[in-house]
Amino acid sequence: MIMDNKDSRHQSGLTYHQFRPAMLLTSFHSSSSSVPHHKSFYPIILIVVLLLSSVATICNASCNQLDRDSLLSFSVGISSPSPLNWSSSADCCTMWEGVGCDDNGRVTTLWLPSRSLFGNITPAIANLSKLSQLSLSNNRFFGPLPDGFFKSISSLEIIDLSYNLLSGRLPLSDRLPSPIKTVNLSSNHFNGTILSSFLEPAINLESFDISNNSFSGPIPSFICSYSAAVRVLDFTSNDFRGQMPQGFGSCSSLVTLRAGFNHLSGFIPDDIYSVSTLQEISLPGNKFSGPIPESIVNLVNLRILALYGNELTGLIPQDIGRLSRLEQLLLHINNLNGTVPPSLMTCTRLTVLNLRVNFLEGELSALDFSNLSRLGIIDLGNNFFTGSIPQSLFSCRSLTAIRLATNYLTGDILPGITYLQALSFLSVSNNSLTNFAGAIEVLKGCKNLTTLILTKNFYNETLPDNENLIGSEDFQNLQILGLGGCNFTGQIPTWLVKLGRVEVLDLSMNQITGKIPGWLGTLQNLFYLDLSQNFLYGGFPVELTQLQRLALQEAADQVDRSALELPVFVQPNNASNQQYNLLSNLPPAIYLGNNNLDGNIPTEIGQLKYIHVLDLSKNNFTGNIPETISNLTNLEKLDLSANNLSGEIPSSLKGLHFLSSFSVAHNNLEGPIPTGGQFDTFPITSFLGNPGLCGQILQHPCPDQSGTTQPSAVRKTAKRKILIGLILGISFGIAFTVIIIAFWIFSKRRILPRGDTEKNDLEIVSYNSTSGLSAEIGKDNSMLVMFPTNKDQINDLTIFDILRATNNFNQANIVGCGGFGLVYKATLADGTTLAVKKLSGDMGLIEREFKAEVEVLSTAQHENLVSLQGYCVHDGCRLLFYSYMQNGSLDYWLHEKTDGASLLDWPTRLKIAQGASCGLAYMHQICEPHIVHRDIKSSNILLDEKFKAHVADFGLSRMILPYQTHVTTELVGTLGYIPPEYSQSWIATLRGDVYSFGVVMLELLAGRRPVDMSKPKMSRELVVWVHLMRNEGKQEEIFDPILRDKGFEEEMLQVLDVACMCVSQNPFKRPTIAEVVEWLNRVVSNQGAPK
Repeated sequence: MIMDNKDSRHQSGLTYHQFRPAMLLTSFHSSSSSVPHHKSFYPIILIVVLLLSSVATICNASCNQLDRDSLLSFSVGISSPSPLNWSSSADCCTMWEGVGCDDNGRVTTLWLPSRSLFGNITPAIANLSKLSQLSLSNNRFFGPLPDGFFKSISSLEIIDLSYNLLSGRLPLSDRLPSPIKTVNLSSNHFNGTILSSFLEPAINLESFDISNNSFSGPIPSFICSYSAAVRVLDFTSNDFRGQMPQGFGSCSSLVTLRAGFNHLSGFIPDDIYSVSTLQEISLPGNKFSGPIPESIVNLVNLRILALYGNELTGLIPQDIGRLSRLEQLLLHINNLNGTVPPSLMTCTRLTVLNLRVNFLEGELSALDFSNLSRLGIIDLGNNFFTGSIPQSLFSCRSLTAIRLATNYLTGDILPGITYLQALSFLSVSNNSLTNFAGAIEVLKGCKNLTTLILTKNFYNETLPDNENLIGSEDFQNLQILGLGGCNFTGQIPTWLVKLGRVEVLDLSMNQITGKIPGWLGTLQNLFYLDLSQNFLYGGFPVELTQLQRLALQEAADQVDRSALELPVFVQPNNASNQQYNLLSNLPPAIYLGNNNLDGNIPTEIGQLKYIHVLDLSKNNFTGNIPETISNLTNLEKLDLSANNLSGEIPSSLKGLHFLSSFSVAHNNLEGPIPTGGQFDTFPITSFLGNPGLCGQILQHPCPDQSGTTQPSAVRKTAKRKILIGLILGISFGIAFTVIIIAFWIFSKRRILPRGDTEKNDLEIVSYNSTSGLSAEIGKDNSMLVMFPTNKDQINDLTIFDILRATNNFNQANIVGCGGFGLVYKATLADGTTLAVKKLSGDMGLIEREFKAEVEVLSTAQHENLVSLQGYCVHDGCRLLFYSYMQNGSLDYWLHEKTDGASLLDWPTRLKIAQGASCGLAYMHQICEPHIVHRDIKSSNILLDEKFKAHVADFGLSRMILPYQTHVTTELVGTLGYIPPEYSQSWIATLRGDVYSFGVVMLELLAGRRPVDMSKPKMSRELVVWVHLMRNEGKQEEIFDPILRDKGFEEEMLQVLDVACMCVSQNPFKRPTIAEVVEWLNRVVSNQGAPK
């Protein structure tokens, strides 16, 4: 159920770079940024004047010999071939690119941004004593800065070293020169603390940007004590910790303060609210607590206030309306309560208002939104608002997105909403709205609506079936329609057939009766249909097998994606669907489960070749499982459980190599369960409730299929022998059992201490370093083992600690779906956090997989693997304890998290690829026995708090002996990552892992999922699209737009070359993972990758 261009100018041998504002000074009159913690790009008049004046002063004076020699020494640190045109026979002042001089021939400007330079910054640059402007941004300089680098260049006013690979600490003895005005060290790999002695001389500092590094320690608020005129401070995305100290209030000219995505806690220092010049405060993604003080309203120039993703409490300041220039108010995901102050409605410049996921209350209709004419996005979801949808909201004619979901709103959707002709996204799910027929009558006037989510409203109303309810011109842009969970009665309305562009239709969890109409099959763009949990009867309409988006690959070629995508939450009670939170991520699917459908499943169902999920469970289907289902080669989930199906399970289904979830439980099936392919990975629960089924997984061997018979006398003799054996066996068994019980009672009386009832259920046992596993002792063979290598040094842990830490495995603690089960976040009493994988399925084959995973993972220790810390077996429940990865999965950051991809700059993505390759190389070459992962994908690459990559979830791995090249095994994997050769055989190989890792690298480069069914045919599969773009010479169009024009194009092209070698169709042309590691290391160290 659905709920919710480089601008470079060359003049007189001097090259100038168009500055980013965070590099220099921020214009007071710039336009607002759409994302508050990102850099904006403003023209800086002062800097332009300085640069142009440098051009004017270049004369015929010969270059100073010392400066010339210093520049040549600097160029020596740049790897050959150097792209610079610096000839030793030419004058450096007039002929050398990027160099500017004064009247005396002294070098005053060195301006070399985006020149594809790589190498070290040599100490020789410090000899340029008259240098005032230095820019080396958007290159690939690496390593630490030379000792005394800053203080040696005593005339420096502007320095921009952003977007490089510089690392290490700032030299302890170094300090900024007193003339310095602009410092930009952003997007590097610097670490360590910022010392007061470094900043103390910088009395003229105006802009200081060190964002996207790894600086740590306390945030340097003392900067304002030395540089009261500073205007821009950006500390975003570092490792600053602790409370944010007082001191920023001394920056009397401060315009921009950014410190988001660190580890800051405590109260926000109140002295910043006295800096009346502030235009932006951006502190998201920390752990700030306490209230937002009323004194914030003194910041009369504030345009952007971004405090989302913290732990703020209390009320929104009542006089917030005094912030008359406010454009973006982002307070979502906090613990704010109370009402929305009426004064907020006087902030007439407001364009974005996001207050979702708080504890706000009050009657929403009492607020007057009519003055917010510039408001484009309003999100008040997941609060406690009451009343009706405000009529005044319809005066905000610029609105494109409204989300009021999960509140307590009542009443009708009023006709005034049709004034919002720009409205594209509307979600009012999970309220108590009424008059559905009236709502449709009104909303059809919103001609640009693409997403309409009305889920969990209109309770117990009847679905209007008036064919004329909407006309042929209504809802012609609608792509998503969510009407689930409303308890609607009636039948599926015929007017739905007029929604020609609808792609997602959800009518689940209602009381709809009647037959499924065949005209649903005529909706040419429909690829996601959910009619589950209703009272539908009749057969499976053959017309549904003609849904073009599910049957014909060409059908989606002309689809024009225009839906505004805010996060849409699908089936929140179904953990297996957590990965789908945007339309583009929804699987092509038909959900018809939990109805009263009957008859045979039509053989034509095999036409739905592009469907990923088919759920026909809990119905009354009869007859055989059609063999044609084996034609659904993209199928990932098939649920036919709880029907009246008979016959055998078609053995051809084992050819569905993408199938990861399968159930035919509780039918009348018989015969052998197929073996091989994915069938060897399904749990026993997939087959229970079919007395006639047989197979190893059921521990019910199939009878001899040879057809031979025995003579009658022989049969009688055999039966007599069997009977005698049974009698003797039972007698000995009873006697042995009595002896064991008596011995057990005697032992318990002598050994067990009184009152220790808790540990009778579960014993804490010591690790046996010889075998890798401890002996199973305690009641029901229960055990809990923590390995001595566990990094958190946990020694005393019980099952009861785990239950408390996961809130009895509450759904709210689910953080992901791993192999064979869900993953829960467990916070122990001492604050330690673990990830607990609770394995699903019964014992048998799955138990053997569990023990194999324990044995392998307990010996597999590498900094780029997720560390297994322990495991537990208790009463049939099996748990694995892992290190908790604070930043979740790469998949989450690239595809799920709002603005997540924009926070992953290229250096971070390259670091992730490099780390993950090292983890995989360890598995392939060092770990004994070697391991084939078999399911490398972005969701199995987890990120710690410093975005270091850790390869996870190789519980399905099969082990190979050293130096063997392959292992025969069952095919598993995820659509889009599986090598092409796997479709021809069930051979999982090391080079298959390399293919999957190549797809991950393409994800990092393009920012796209491996498969996106919403895109045209040739763009749908990432690997195919990348090959096509390269063949057309459009390599740079492959890259994520967020990564473009940052100066890393050559580096990204090198990684693209590596990735494309990895995804070669011929497995023998793919590199080994060791070669991949070597090449990525060469890219990082600026030596390039092989062509």
